[in-house]
Amino acid sequence: MGRAYRMKGQKRKNKLEKYDREQSVEKKVKTDGSNSEITACDIPGIPIAPLDTGNNKQRVIFVLENASLEVAKVGKTHQLLSSDEHATFLAKNKRNPADYRPDIAFQAIQTILDSRVNKSGRLKALYVKTQQGQLLEIKPHTRLPRTYKRFSGLMVQLLQDLRITATGNGEKLLRLIQNPVTQYLPTNSRKIGFSHSSEKLIDMHNYVGKINEDLDLVFVLGAMSHGKIDEDYVEDYISISEYPLSAAYAISIITNAVERKFKIL
Repeated sequence: MGRAYRMKGQKRKNKLEKYDREQSVEKKVKTDGSNSEITACDIPGIPIAPLDTGNNKQRVIFVLENASLEVAKVGKTHQLLSSDEHATFLAKNKRNPADYRPDIAFQAIQTILDSRVNKSGRLKALYVKTQQGQLLEIKPHTRLPRTYKRFSGLMVQLLQDLRITATGNGEKLLRLIQNPVTQYLPTNSRKIGFSHSSEKLIDMHNYVGKINEDLDLVFVLGAMSHGKIDEDYVEDYISISEYPLSAAYAISIITNAVERKFKIL
């Protein structure tokens, strides 16, 4: 039987936001005086392959808002809540199953990382904001698990341990960072939000083609099953189709338009 649960970080209402602080170094000193890397969060099989991008190229940043990435203790283990796998648990705790679709974030993240925009080195950063207000940073050269089950396990570890490091050199590939996301966005950037309800229906290729190349492109999308994003930092809300689109398909349209602009084959 499922037990009532409480999210980590919500034990006390006045508890400070949990995130991976930069000053929290990835080294610990043993009693014998030697240094040893913290390897508790290391995930084998996630390679480090940063791309040489140069400094004068227009870059792309993605921000996924309202992602359903919530961890709860179901029975004896902590799991990433999903409407498919935890219908009974959600009903017992009076939760709306429609709010628990982590597969949307999984597909969206994979589409971004698999894109030619990323493989060409144009992706500068990827941020994911959860429905609980936690902010995740995913390095562009991270290779995430290809199956949802393994992705789910990785997210549970990330949300509990605050970081996932690479085997070998200990680079932080995924980590929880301090809000708000705006402090990480370049000042010389165009922040574009996407909403089917926007009255500004545009052709994405023509739209990005007209943006000054001195500005980085920040694309803000919702990673939830219903509702819309309404973020103050977004400068322009647009719609790219007459029809409602999944987050992953909308991202594929965006990346394709950017690839055409940058002439990435």
